[in-house]
Amino acid sequence: MHALAILGPKTTEQDLAPFRAAGAVGAEIITAENLEQAATQRPADSVLVLGGDGTVQRQLAHLLQIQLPLLVVPAGSANDFARALGLRTREDALRAWRRFLRGENNLRHIDVGMLHFPGEGARAKSSTTYFCCVAGAGVDAEVARRVNSLPSWLRGHGGYFLVAIPALLGFQAQPITLTAAQEGKQVRTISEPGILAAAANAPWYGHGMRIAPQAQLDDGQLEVCFVRRTGKLRLLRLFPKVYQGLHASLPEVEYFRSERVRIESEVPLNVHADGELLGQTPVEVSVARRALKVVVGTATHGPLTTNNRC
Repeated sequence: MHALAILGPKTTEQDLAPFRAAGAVGAEIITAENLEQAATQRPADSVLVLGGDGTVQRQLAHLLQIQLPLLVVPAGSANDFARALGLRTREDALRAWRRFLRGENNLRHIDVGMLHFPGEGARAKSSTTYFCCVAGAGVDAEVARRVNSLPSWLRGHGGYFLVAIPALLGFQAQPITLTAAQEGKQVRTISEPGILAAAANAPWYGHGMRIAPQAQLDDGQLEVCFVRRTGKLRLLRLFPKVYQGLHASLPEVEYFRSERVRIESEVPLNVHADGELLGQTPVEVSVARRALKVVVGTATHGPLTTNNRC
């Protein structure tokens, strides 16, 4: 078997060695920029990405084009996508890789989130941008902006929580309009001052925040979470509940499922996906169904349905 390997900023060739040794695999290290070219020029059977959510997000468009099975080795500042695949540690990933090499049916087709920015002029963005876990606008985008300015070692060691508290205290609720559509028909509209509007393909983001506890990676749906304006002290008290996934029933939260959602705001707000700042509102979010092949661990903690087999 021949594999292509992309090393994230916190990994080296030494991190790849156990995966090469697992089955005498020829794993060719390539740069993130030439994945499609390498897959075309040299036949490959799979792709390994050693990195975090941002590293995977930046490769999604290429991965969808080449349609090779993907193994994510959690080795970044945030590894929420790997967590959703049942790959919480590098040891989990190595075990899943060995099962894959033995043909033990741990390959799945999953959905991928899509962003489209329908702005005009300088804000126009005609191409589609993809994401794995969660896209959103509001205070979580502000947290992402602050986290990305931190040193890499701090991002992976409590940096998210460190900047989240001041961001929550400093963010002013903005008038947001969120329009959801199901089977091509508008089904729900929320229009009021809000703290954040998020659309999730997977349960976790932000280093383990369970923003969408009911999200599944292969159901063709987004889990939508809108947090309306509330007092700062109340917001701080509620913040820990997000890590446990206990926020969905709170009166400040609107939580529902939809195939597509449009987020607009009176003042343009930054939009992030998987911790990367990608544009500003307005933005349309949807899913590409069963678009990505992934190697999964033995326990996926609920994001995959049981009948999804390749």
